[in-house]
Amino acid sequence: MATQTAAPTLIGSVQRALRLLEAVASHADGAPAKQLARETNLPLPTTYHLLRTLTHEGYLLREKGVFRLGEAAARLARDGAVQNRRIKIEDLLARWRDEIGVPVYFALYRDGEIELVSVADTPDSPAVEEWAGFRETGHAHAIGQCLLSQLDLKSRQDHLDRHPVEAITPHTVRNQRILLDRLGGLGRMEPLVERQEYALGTVCAAIPLTVGDTAATLAISLPLHQEERLLPAVERLQKEIGKLFSSFALSISI
Repeated sequence: MATQTAAPTLIGSVQRALRLLEAVASHADGAPAKQLARETNLPLPTTYHLLRTLTHEGYLLREKGVFRLGEAAARLARDGAVQNRRIKIEDLLARWRDEIGVPVYFALYRDGEIELVSVADTPDSPAVEEWAGFRETGHAHAIGQCLLSQLDLKSRQDHLDRHPVEAITPHTVRNQRILLDRLGGLGRMEPLVERQEYALGTVCAAIPLTVGDTAATLAISLPLHQEERLLPAVERLQKEIGKLFSSFALSISI
């Protein structure tokens, strides 16, 4: 019998704790325990017990007799918002993958490093396998080159000082000077095309996306024998981005 009653009791405690968190969140300046007990229809002893527990765990702060949301609650909200934005990005990538028929990648430059955020592909059109460290080889793939092209000269040089240019295929850009000349010659919204510089038998193209201070990119890849599809696919992706740019831009800040 003890096992049968434990679960409902535990669930009830969680429900009461959530009601208290919601009540506290509704007061920007915090609220005292007695007021929270009235608003949640909880007995005062139960309210005090739950408030102490939530405060101990960091979900609440008690200051001058009132309770406010703590860092743990704020972190929970931030993590939820990040996850929601990731889901939106993944949904958009999958939509573009299906409409254009190519793998679609989304990456950004954050904290001095290249970060591949999400990839949408299929078994019939697989993404490029990360066989060499993606962050360390930004000079060799379209995504990395596109992101580096959006940085200021100091940030670009800092990145290359930490991740020097080196050949990983026979087609990789040979040295830093040639790479910098290539990046400097790109137009503001010009797609960057890379042929077998990162992976043999593969061609890639990346589209620059700059929202505020965030450098980001959307990219596609194709087998070398389908190279004639690359530029038409890029053009279609640019059109699709134009239709939904506002929605996509709101998600870039993850």
